Amino acid sequence: MKLRVTKVPTWVATIHDRPGSLAMKLEDLALAGANLQFIMARRTREQPGGFVWVAGLKGAKQIRAARAAGFTQTEDLHALRVEGPDHKGLAFRVTRAVADAGVNMRGLTAAGAGKLAVMHLAFDSTADANKALRALSVVH
Repeated sequence: MKLRVTKVPTWVATIHDRPGSLAMKLEDLALAGANLQFIMARRTREQPGGFVWVAGLKGAKQIRAARAAGFTQTEDLHALRVEGPDHKGLAFRVTRAVADAGVNMRGLTAAGAGKLAVMHLAFDSTADANKALRALSVVH
């Protein structure tokens, strides 16, 4: 079965380094009806605060809520969502196809849930994301 590969706009916001900060950001999006495809939050011990990245915002209401909560659409991170049947070696085949196309990935997150695998690949430019998208069109 062929993989489904799509471009996904990614949004980012800062979060405070205290309990509930992430929940408050996500609450604003939930109240606007967002059903997010992707959430990643990080903080470090060296710096106070951190960041949360999300994908899957749809429509003016959700975008207004995201902006009001401090989210901005990323301009320096370009992402692809890769979805397909979960089977052995899939992450290898995806990353090998991107590497063989001469594209350096900025990041990768992946999870399997039952028989489905979902990956989000991050790139530094639209050109890199487009090149990876073409390379992944033949991966099964």
